[in-house]
Amino acid sequence: MNWQAISFDWNQVRAFLAVAEEGSFSGAARALKSTQPTIGRQISALEASLSVTLVERSVRGLTLTQTGRELLDHVRAMAEAATLISLSADGRSQEVTGEVTVTATDLLSAAILPAVLEPLRLKAPGVRVRLVCSNDLSNLLEREADIAIRHVRPDQPELIARHVGDFRASLYAATSYLERAGRPRTPREVADHAFVGNADPERLIAPLHNQGIPVRPENFVMSTENGVVAWELVKHGYGVSMQPEPLAEAEPGIEKVLSGLPSPEFPIWLATHRELRTNRRIRIVFDILAAGLAAKARPPLGGADAGRGATSDADQNTRNEA
Repeated sequence: MNWQAISFDWNQVRAFLAVAEEGSFSGAARALKSTQPTIGRQISALEASLSVTLVERSVRGLTLTQTGRELLDHVRAMAEAATLISLSADGRSQEVTGEVTVTATDLLSAAILPAVLEPLRLKAPGVRVRLVCSNDLSNLLEREADIAIRHVRPDQPELIARHVGDFRASLYAATSYLERAGRPRTPREVADHAFVGNADPERLIAPLHNQGIPVRPENFVMSTENGVVAWELVKHGYGVSMQPEPLAEAEPGIEKVLSGLPSPEFPIWLATHRELRTNRRIRIVFDILAAGLAAKARPPLGGADAGRGATSDADQNTRNEA
């Protein structure tokens, strides 16, 4: 142990973490039951002992410097270790409590995750999950979420990522709509139907053309950036839409349109921080999500662990430690 390298005070580190989490000196003071001037002195003392600037102050508020952001994960690991020490001291080290933030698309959050997360209530009832339903890629490095479910491979080397499988998507429509508009028998006939699209329906036109379906922008009678709303429009008979098979196949009154068409695939990636190694509640939620989503998806080529994303070696080491 290099004792000379440990030149800072834990209370100062705790103040820095509280400022990063709460976004202000006053918020940190409330969280730590301290005062704003005390928090300010502790941050200044920590910066002096480390010879770095961690927080930038301006009229618009506080922001972390690049150095502050780089140290934040280490500080969180220290806080987690300190919490485990406290729990061990009173015999509660096996309890897993606290909040885990998971971000996913609105449709996945509404239609898939409730069933996937159900085992969590039995395994770790003290863990609270906050779902951030967003079609944008949340920035895990800025701690907008603890775990992100994405359809693209994360490219940040600081993250642990796992490819749990692939969802197939196909064209579906309500039985009520097909009985009214007719069931197409050829790809060409599909292009005569009304469609429900996302916020940018023209992105779907080229893939459909590649399948021999010459759909036009005019076909999209309904479009929305909200996946849940699009799915409701399909169920209410507004037209044909490309939807995930695990969702549509389980819905009564929904039929696949022209079943012989190829089904595009889109990957399911789980991404999280390296804190996965030290934070038991994040680890439990991550593993439950991985198992539940893999059960609904097609496994990656070469097996469930093939195609792991950024820091795949770290992910392997983490799973070996579990």
